[in-house]
Amino acid sequence: MTKAKEGLLGRGYWGRILNVDLSKGTLEYQDLPEEFYAKYLGGVGLAARILYDRIKPGIHPLGPENILGFVSGLLTDTGALFSGRFLVTGLSPQTGGWGDANCGGYFSPALKRCGVDGVFISGRAQEPVYLFLDDGEARLEPAMDLWGLDLIRAEAVLKERHGKRAQAALIGPAGENLSLMAGIGTDRGRMAARSGLGAVMGSKNLKAVVAAGRRKVATADPAALKALTRDFRERVRGGGGLQRLLGDRLLGLVGRFTRIGTIHTREPAKLWKVILSKYGTPGLTAMSAENGDSPIKNWGGVGYLDFPLSLSQQIGAEAMAARETKKYGCFSCPLRCGGVLELPGRAGQEAESHKPEYETLCAFGSLSLNNDLETILILNDMVNRAGLDSISCGAVAAFAVELLEEGIITRADTGGLDLSWGDGRSIIRLVEMIIQRRGIGDVLADGVRLAAERIGRGADRYAVHCGGVEPAMHDPKYDPGYGLAYYCEPTPGRHTITSQTYLDLWLFEKQFKRAKKISALSGRKQRFRIEDKAQGLALGSFFKMVVDCAGVCLFGTQIGARIPLGEWINAATGMGLTNDEYLVIGERVEQLRHAFNLRQGLNPLRDFKPHPRVYGDPAPEKGPAKGITLDLDGMARDFYRVMGWDEDSGTILPARLKELGLEGLGKTASGNG
Repeated sequence: MTKAKEGLLGRGYWGRILNVDLSKGTLEYQDLPEEFYAKYLGGVGLAARILYDRIKPGIHPLGPENILGFVSGLLTDTGALFSGRFLVTGLSPQTGGWGDANCGGYFSPALKRCGVDGVFISGRAQEPVYLFLDDGEARLEPAMDLWGLDLIRAEAVLKERHGKRAQAALIGPAGENLSLMAGIGTDRGRMAARSGLGAVMGSKNLKAVVAAGRRKVATADPAALKALTRDFRERVRGGGGLQRLLGDRLLGLVGRFTRIGTIHTREPAKLWKVILSKYGTPGLTAMSAENGDSPIKNWGGVGYLDFPLSLSQQIGAEAMAARETKKYGCFSCPLRCGGVLELPGRAGQEAESHKPEYETLCAFGSLSLNNDLETILILNDMVNRAGLDSISCGAVAAFAVELLEEGIITRADTGGLDLSWGDGRSIIRLVEMIIQRRGIGDVLADGVRLAAERIGRGADRYAVHCGGVEPAMHDPKYDPGYGLAYYCEPTPGRHTITSQTYLDLWLFEKQFKRAKKISALSGRKQRFRIEDKAQGLALGSFFKMVVDCAGVCLFGTQIGARIPLGEWINAATGMGLTNDEYLVIGERVEQLRHAFNLRQGLNPLRDFKPHPRVYGDPAPEKGPAKGITLDLDGMARDFYRVMGWDEDSGTILPARLKELGLEGLGKTASGNG
């Protein structure tokens, strides 16, 4: 046990982190200077600098030397809206490089109220433990009684033990069994899902991090923060008339129109806001299947032919709304895009489940041609309880279906399980085997890349991944910006960083002087041009790093209300920077994540290139992407030039490092840089 102590006050951050060594059983607080926050802000910036300095190249991601970080955001619990996100970071066992996973719920403010900006955990406990901290102390507790419990049951035990104020981030059986698709969950199934960091947590014999703090961080100008938040809240309101018109049929028609040509609207973000507030992300399901955004049939099908509106609407917005019993919103969220529903055949708390997000509906729906909503709801609850990434798990299930169809595996390999397109019941049985690492499930539990290597016999032709990570449920042949992000971002296959769609929603030219010289990205005729795209997409990456430093939700930046992100940070910290100066910090963090990968021996052009189906090689013969093969290599090289990376090695050019104050990268880092 170690006692808490005072950190820096009055800047929106504590200036302090907690370092835990599970092998030694030690817990030590560490102070960070104000200059550190001026350079990296907090959240992902804080974690990127700490892990770059401390993680040695060449270590195994599931070894004790890996460091698992939990960080809240700079704006978390300051009064800023949408600021309830936390980030888990570490060396990813899926890619062997930088890993992070973002999550909402209520854990982030609970962690920050413990008087720390982050917790960094190394080593491996001899027996299962969990970390408990509040504003008075931090200690390790035995967790043998929790080991083997699913994520939701274990969380209930911890809340009963430590009180309702306590919030837990924890793993389920998938993390304990070291599935490389395992995530870290909170609040009965909200998931920091990507990068396989649940396996890292399991490798450390760490079941949970429990935070029960009560201390409120002070800010530099609370009156300004309050006024900014009040004004922003007013801008978020509205859209009732459009809400009444929306439905799957209308959204499906929008999808049909957008596969023919772009629907031009002055403020697309307002439509997105209404969709989110009425339906949440399931509002995308029918529209995305129609317009080509959704991958279909393990990335080999066409939505409106193989999974038409008559099927997609059965798992779409209205079908989900009919099941929803109450709205759910994360901490400080005025939008409340989540929801809770009751599962059939269950009673009490066991019946309650978070409604599946679009990514889950697509991964367990259109990706395997499954239009049975009941099976998707069961699968959603299964992966939430097991602590599995639904994107990767749905992808590996569709992969297995196609392997059986192609004769690469047989029913003898599947233990008699007859997998077929559209059969949700067989997918349920397969996911049970994956969670338990039993039979074919053991082969599949680490994702499609390793499964294909284990199976052989040409299985890699159907293993759709980007550097070991199954791509998200957005097809770059609809939005090439996703393709560049899947390929060149330090976390490959990720859809929550940058894309052309996001640039349309963000309206950067109204926020940043740097954006005024960048060509507009709207219009189907311009969509597949490479020229001038990389500048905007790089700007999107920098902006998203600022968002993740602040702990703010991506959706809050996309709803047409001009989120006052820089102004909030200024009011919290007193830094007084312009929006463009914050973009420089965002680039510093982005370059630091890329440098982390370089030091691990990774270069996106060599190691992260997506599977050919993702970019259309060969070009589809039918559908919205008919005849389209994306020149992702050309886009990537353009992006490299914009980022100041050597086009062959990926090395960051010294002049760019100097501009960003990162001259020491590539050398042995010391201190907090």
